[in-house]
Amino acid sequence: MGSFIYNNQNYTFEQIKTGNWFVKDEYIDQTLAFCQDWLNGKEEFELQTSGSTGTPKKITISRSQMEVSASATQSFFKIELGSKILVCLNTQMIGGKMMLVRGMNWDADIYLTPPEMNPLQNFDKAQKFDFCAMVPLQVEACLADKDAREKLPNIKILIIGGAPSSADLIDRIIQSEINAYQTYGMTETVSHVALAKIEGIELVYRILPDVSIGTDHENRLWVEAPMAKEKRLQTNDLVQLIDMHSFKWIGRADFTINSGGIKIQAESLEAQLGKYINPIYGDVSFFVIGQRDQKLGEKVVLFVETSSKEEKKAQELLTELKGKLQKYHCPKNIYFLPEFVKTDSGKINRTKTSQICF
Repeated sequence: MGSFIYNNQNYTFEQIKTGNWFVKDEYIDQTLAFCQDWLNGKEEFELQTSGSTGTPKKITISRSQMEVSASATQSFFKIELGSKILVCLNTQMIGGKMMLVRGMNWDADIYLTPPEMNPLQNFDKAQKFDFCAMVPLQVEACLADKDAREKLPNIKILIIGGAPSSADLIDRIIQSEINAYQTYGMTETVSHVALAKIEGIELVYRILPDVSIGTDHENRLWVEAPMAKEKRLQTNDLVQLIDMHSFKWIGRADFTINSGGIKIQAESLEAQLGKYINPIYGDVSFFVIGQRDQKLGEKVVLFVETSSKEEKKAQELLTELKGKLQKYHCPKNIYFLPEFVKTDSGKINRTKTSQICF
């Protein structure tokens, strides 16, 4: 039988089932309250979507959906019962809750830590984990810290989700020889339905057992999965199907920028920009979006999360981009903000962030 470990306190599943935990703080109370409901057989759970591409909404997820998802992940990675897992995501969101469900269903030793930027800072270098999920910002923070960087390889399987990993992050993961996978999924599919091993810049996603995929006439992915309520879930993700079991993700259809009749995928363009932005501004967050333009219909504009607004740096970047990118792909303006608007799960809310400047 597995257990929960928090601040060097161990709790058996039976203790959590009866509500018998000693530490009292908001994080542990909210986290273990969900686990108590799960261990006592609760059948339905109300969750909120992230809101990164639209208005957040509440949806009801069934126990069976979550169990199917946990089982599919276990089968994909061949994870044994009694493994050690690290839960460092926000446990109020689907990603964190599914880590808890996996741990309980796998009879695992579940190490809990609040969703900090560097979740490995409270563990020593001898601590090993069989499985862990992080968002890209957490992986970046760990790679930037010498001690944490040395601990990352102690995670046997690391899955990264919540947002796409940048080309620069992917390269650093490969150089650090970390066994990591990028996830593809959404709240409606109860976490991921496909995973891509990070072993090259171009990621190839492979679906979980019993999942089916295809595309509509606009090359938007549809998913049929036993962990989803809908028989067929039509996504707004543009993909390149490789075969009936794998695909390459291109970007969100609703992030497509139509500039002068040229369709530009925001995420594809962003993957090219990091190598030009980072030497000037450092390891900062950024994104591109379409801004209404009388002549072009939409023009590409760049948002950079930094307090530095030096005109010289901005001109240096624009000059560099003009010499490297196609005409319509080159940002026409750069907006600088000290902090982007984020969703509860840590994703950049592009719409609300851009509204600050537009």
